Amino acid sequence: MKTTVTTLLKMKASGEKISMLTCYDYTMARLMDEAKIECLLVGDSLGQVVLGYETPLSVTLDDMIHHAKAVVRGAKQAFVVVDMPFMTYQVNAEQALVNAGRLIQETGAQAVKLEGGEKVAPQIAAIVSAGIPVVAHIGLTPQSVHQLGGYKVQGKTQAAAQQLLDDARAVEAAGACAVVLECVPAALAAKVSERLSVPTIGIGAGAGCDGQVLVWQDMLGMFKDFQPKFVKQFAQVGDTMQEAFARFRQEVREGSFPEAVHSFTIDEDVLSRLY
Repeated sequence: MKTTVTTLLKMKASGEKISMLTCYDYTMARLMDEAKIECLLVGDSLGQVVLGYETPLSVTLDDMIHHAKAVVRGAKQAFVVVDMPFMTYQVNAEQALVNAGRLIQETGAQAVKLEGGEKVAPQIAAIVSAGIPVVAHIGLTPQSVHQLGGYKVQGKTQAAAQQLLDDARAVEAAGACAVVLECVPAALAAKVSERLSVPTIGIGAGAGCDGQVLVWQDMLGMFKDFQPKFVKQFAQVGDTMQEAFARFRQEVREGSFPEAVHSFTIDEDVLSRLY
């Protein structure tokens, strides 16, 4: 059965943890879907891990639509969420609604995600009023990395912790169906999760959240430019791929690939009649 907003709410109510991974293409969507990952996030992190940018700020709405369409084609059961990229919702609620509508209409995804707390509550409310589920994202918000002074843990002081809780309440009141908590002290994230009726999805926010999300290239050891503290590598797929690429190159150079089994035949009589 297709995972829906209702599914996620029931999972929180029953204490069943939610799994979410980033996903940017059809092949990975198929693999993750078959592994029964509940949620696939077409994140603007594709700017770094797919497109090679230093930050997600250069990712465009068209980039997100292009990748989300591929993910949706591969996800038969998972709940697909698409990030709203930088400057596609910050101006006002009308801008946010128009761009969220494009993401849903053109990709077939089930929800959009945007960063921010109280300040973007009007945008969340406008999008939800149009029937589009919204996942909020608070704590460390990568689109504000320059303002935050880098990728730092958020909510460590009393004032910052209170603001995070206020932001969580504000986005829930605006209609968010789930809240991503990024780089937040574990005890604070657990308290936020207890206070909300909608699921929290943690990334660097401890085990007290209702679910967890990771960038798939990080958790498979494929993206080595930077490894956050909160990443656990569940396999060293990057090393395996590098070895395979090197072996392919070697066999091509020495002429041992392709072998006869990898080739097609033609009738010798056809060849003999060529001129």
